[in-house]
Amino acid sequence: MRKIAALLFSAALFMTCSSARAFDDDDEESLIASLPSSPSLSVSTIPSNGDLNPYGVAFVPHGFPGGGTLKPGDILVSNFNNSANLQGTGSTIVRVTPSGHTSTFFQGQPGLGLTTALGVLRKGFVLVGNVPTADGMCATVKQGSLLVLDRSGAQVGNLVNSALLDGPWDLAIHGHGRHPQVFVSNVLSGTVTRLDLDVSEQGGVIVRSATQIASGYMHRCDPAALVVGPTGLAYDAEADVLYVASTGDNAIFAISNAKEAQQDAGMGTLVYGDQTHLHGPLALVLAPNGHLLTANGDAVNPDPNQPSEIVEFTKTGQFIAQFPVNSTGVGGAFGIALSGSDDEFRFAAVDDILNALDVWIVR
Repeated sequence: MRKIAALLFSAALFMTCSSARAFDDDDEESLIASLPSSPSLSVSTIPSNGDLNPYGVAFVPHGFPGGGTLKPGDILVSNFNNSANLQGTGSTIVRVTPSGHTSTFFQGQPGLGLTTALGVLRKGFVLVGNVPTADGMCATVKQGSLLVLDRSGAQVGNLVNSALLDGPWDLAIHGHGRHPQVFVSNVLSGTVTRLDLDVSEQGGVIVRSATQIASGYMHRCDPAALVVGPTGLAYDAEADVLYVASTGDNAIFAISNAKEAQQDAGMGTLVYGDQTHLHGPLALVLAPNGHLLTANGDAVNPDPNQPSEIVEFTKTGQFIAQFPVNSTGVGGAFGIALSGSDDEFRFAAVDDILNALDVWIVR
C-alpha cells in the first residue's frame, strides 16, 4: 500500500446483422439487443488541428454547473494521436452536443497523448489522463499525469505522482459531491490507484489521499498499440466492487471493498476470461441492466472474424452478446460510455479506424 499527502491539482459505428449473440432468457435482458439498428448520431472526432485516434469518452452529467462551455448531456472525446498519427502525441478534447455539433473543448501543448482516462466531476471539472511520447514509440513514452480542466476547458491543475500515477490509462468516478473518488488504471506499472478528492468551485480539486488498491496486471510495450496494460474500470457502488479490464491478461477482474480498501488486493478475483469473445479488452462500463460491456482492441488474442467487438457479459462471467464497432478492421473499438437510466439511456462509442463517435438512444 502506498499513500500520498493531500495535493492541490489537480464511428461511424455499424451494427451488423451478423453480430454474434447468446442470451440468458430473452433478448430483453441484453443491452446490445436493445440498441436500434443504426445510431441516432454519428460525428467525426477530428478537431481543427487534425488530431486522430479517439480514445476516451465521457458524458457531462446532469447538475453540472453553468457559466462555461460545457452543458449537461454533452459528450467529450479525447484524442491520443496527432495529425501525423503518432501515438501519444494528441492534445485535444472534442465536445459533441446532443444535436451533434462538434467543437474543440480543450487543446493542450503538443505531444500530450490524451488517454481513455477521461471523466467529468459534477462540481464543474474535467479530468483527463495523458501518456506522452516524443515520437510515437514506446521507447520514448513518459509517465504522464492527470490534467484538471475547468468547465470552459482551461487547465487549472495537474496531478503527478511517479509511484501512483504511472501512465494514467483509464478512470472511473464514484460520487459527484464534494468528496468523489476516482479510480485510475496505470498502464506503465500494471496497477490501480484510488484518489480520494475534495472538490469545490473555490478550492478546485484537492487530493486528500491516494492508495494503490490493485496490482500485478500484465503491462508491456506493443508494436501496434504502443503500450498494453490495465485499462477499463467500472465501479459497482451497490456492491462496492471495482471491475478491471486487463488488456494484456485478456480478462476482467473484480476488486472487492474498493471504496474503503487501504491495502493492495493484487489482481483481485477473475470474473471473465472468455478466450472466444475477449480480444484485448479496453474500456469497460456497467450497464443499467447490471451487465458489463467492454470494447475489444484486438492487441491480444485477435480473431479476424471478430474485429473491433463490443462484448456484453454478466458480472458472473456469462457471455450475453457482441457487435463490431468496425466490421472491416481490427483495433477500432476503444472508448465507450453510458448515460441515463433503464427508462432511457444513451450509449456512445468511438471507432479509432474512422475517427468517429456514434451514439444510440434507447427508450
